[in-house]
Amino acid sequence: MAADTDLPPELIQLETRAWQEIQAGALTTETAYAVQTAITEYARASGQNRYEVEQALKRRVRHQA
Repeated sequence: MAADTDLPPELIQLETRAWQEIQAGALTTETAYAVQTAITEYARASGQNRYEVEQALKRRVRHQA
C-alpha cells in the first residue's frame, strides 16, 4: 500500500495542479491524462497497486490538515 509520505514530489505537484483546476471548474483533459499516466507509471515501477497509489495521492493533496 502506498504511504502518503512515499509519493514522489512530481506526482504530488501534478495532482495539486489537477485539484486546483477541479476547484476552479477548469480541469483540462491534458492535466487529467498527465496525472493518470504518472500514477500508472509510478505504480508499475514501484510494484504497487495503481488504485492504492491514486487514493494515497488524493489523500495527501486534497485532505491536508
